Amino acid sequence: MLPAIKTKSFLPIFGCFPFLISCGKTSTTGDSVNETVDQNDAALKFLIEDMTLAHEAKPKGVPYADWVDGPRIGYGNSPPDGWTAMMPWGQVYVDETGFQAGNVRFQIRNLQTWYLSKSQGKWLPWRNSSDIDGANYTEDFQDDVNLPADIRIETANGGGISSTLIPGHNFHFWSAEGRVGINPDDIDAVWSAVDARLILENPDGVDERDSARLMMSVGADYWLDLSAPWDQWTTNGDIFIGRFRYMTSEWQRFHAHTLTEEQIEKGLLPPFRVE
Repeated sequence: MLPAIKTKSFLPIFGCFPFLISCGKTSTTGDSVNETVDQNDAALKFLIEDMTLAHEAKPKGVPYADWVDGPRIGYGNSPPDGWTAMMPWGQVYVDETGFQAGNVRFQIRNLQTWYLSKSQGKWLPWRNSSDIDGANYTEDFQDDVNLPADIRIETANGGGISSTLIPGHNFHFWSAEGRVGINPDDIDAVWSAVDARLILENPDGVDERDSARLMMSVGADYWLDLSAPWDQWTTNGDIFIGRFRYMTSEWQRFHAHTLTEEQIEKGLLPPFRVE
């Protein structure tokens, strides 16, 4: 679960990437290949920006927190001594305007967390599923108060789930498959992602998605073990919290990661492109 309003100090995230435009390109020509190159560059751009830029807007109702203005790394690649589990999660907020358009739901799928293995030198999955659960928590997460969410399984609409916000609440979600065991000594980088878009509550109703002010951020937690109960963040803490971006009617992938500039330059990249 999200470590919410607790504040900590962490090393700053890496800076700009002057090599971004050329990273991942090929020398092959042709319209279809050029389009693929453009898509790959755009995907890499989002991967980087989701841990380097400020949020597109501030989430409503968060009075103080070290993640209210922009993304940041928490425990990163180094879980506390003796901690042996993790779980991905995400959060949906309305922005500070508080405006919630009618006839709009947000759809979520492909919640995943991967790690770069020191021993194998490649990315391995910890969790990768559209089996997602969640609840409407008070916007400031005070005392972990939450209400059941209006979750709908979207079997015929692209997969995953969809849900809505209750005024004064966010939507905090996580892998319904629960925690997964980890080897804390084998972590060279961590990446989390989720795909999201806005859909209509009533397909025959007014389309208000262009005026919606709903934002998505993704993250993940380390846990003491597979079964430890939540205890005021003494048994869990976040790996990172990614940038808030607005959701639209198109599928987007939202990221959080611990990749360094050197790792990205070397091409040590997770499966970050939207499928």
